[in-house]
Amino acid sequence: MLFRKLAALAAVLILSFPALAQAQVTPPQLAAKSWLLIEMGSGQTLAAEKPNQRLEPASLTKLMTAYLSFSALRQKTLNLQQKLPVSEKAWRMGGSKMFVKVGDAVAVDDLIKGMIVQSGNDACIVLAEGIAGSEQAFVDQMNREARRLGMTATSFRNATGMPDPAHYTTAHDLARLAGALIREFPEEYRRYYSMKEFSYGGITQPNRNRLLWSDPSVDGVKTGHTDAAGYCLISSAMRNQRRLLSVVLGTASDAERASESQKLLNWGFFAYDAVTLYKKGQAVSTQRVWKGEENQVTAGFANDFIVAVPKGLASKLQAQLVNPSRLMAPVQQGQAVTTLKLTLDGKPYGEYLVPALENIPLAGIFGRAFDTVRLWFN
Repeated sequence: MLFRKLAALAAVLILSFPALAQAQVTPPQLAAKSWLLIEMGSGQTLAAEKPNQRLEPASLTKLMTAYLSFSALRQKTLNLQQKLPVSEKAWRMGGSKMFVKVGDAVAVDDLIKGMIVQSGNDACIVLAEGIAGSEQAFVDQMNREARRLGMTATSFRNATGMPDPAHYTTAHDLARLAGALIREFPEEYRRYYSMKEFSYGGITQPNRNRLLWSDPSVDGVKTGHTDAAGYCLISSAMRNQRRLLSVVLGTASDAERASESQKLLNWGFFAYDAVTLYKKGQAVSTQRVWKGEENQVTAGFANDFIVAVPKGLASKLQAQLVNPSRLMAPVQQGQAVTTLKLTLDGKPYGEYLVPALENIPLAGIFGRAFDTVRLWFN
């Protein structure tokens, strides 16, 4: 429960308060329908073009299928060695396949690799049926999870990304999903999304993400393509402990989605300096808590809080904390308890909620009564 609350807060934080950086740095123009570049350390939007335009996600849909698969593994309703049966529906799936055979039982670990590396539609159906009993029940889970993550412009109709008029999303929503997957499942992300190829049933298929071969800093994420969607790529790269996430939708070719994504990532790393304002778990502030077992709570970030600043302007960045007038117990770890306001050269540059690093339970009856009296005089 705590994990999901922290995850929900992270989903609110990322993309909620984009920095006003585009007024100071001119982003590149891409040959794509829509794109978005995110600084993962702070959730800043560094560049965007039509990020809220509804588009068909194609196989980028599989990010949600993977997200729910990883959730099932964490909840121990699924395990990597478990073998799931291949239904006729899964076997008959068109499009990209890992080539499982009807009646076979396939290990979950192989199915996840087949889904991520080979983009296997058949693997998605086997996983969906194994987790939820049917693809439709799984799709219901997908849409519930999308709403929880704040993907307000997304509608899923299948687990694979096969074309459907009511199956759509946006670059903004996909960035939320990819960011959540990377943050919440770092070990699974590292294990699967950087794999360059996978063999199953004597058939070896390469990962369609060309950047895994051309840029050693890229460690994911996912490609997608249909005639209507064009060629799409969500990519992420880590350089000097700084991670960027790019979403590029609707290019004209496989080569173009890679080159345009590379252009966007390179621009983000070169046009901005990274400033680490707070380390993971570092106390940002200490707040007075009323009617709690403790009278103070420490606020900070669950991960290093890294802000992207236009190159050469780091010295002009300033931070200010805005605290609530009264913070009442109980306080839960992960609950937003203060606001961090940033300015750059005197101009607003972003606002970020800062969560509590600990739980403060409600005090007993005498403690609450004592603070009630004290509040009369404060």
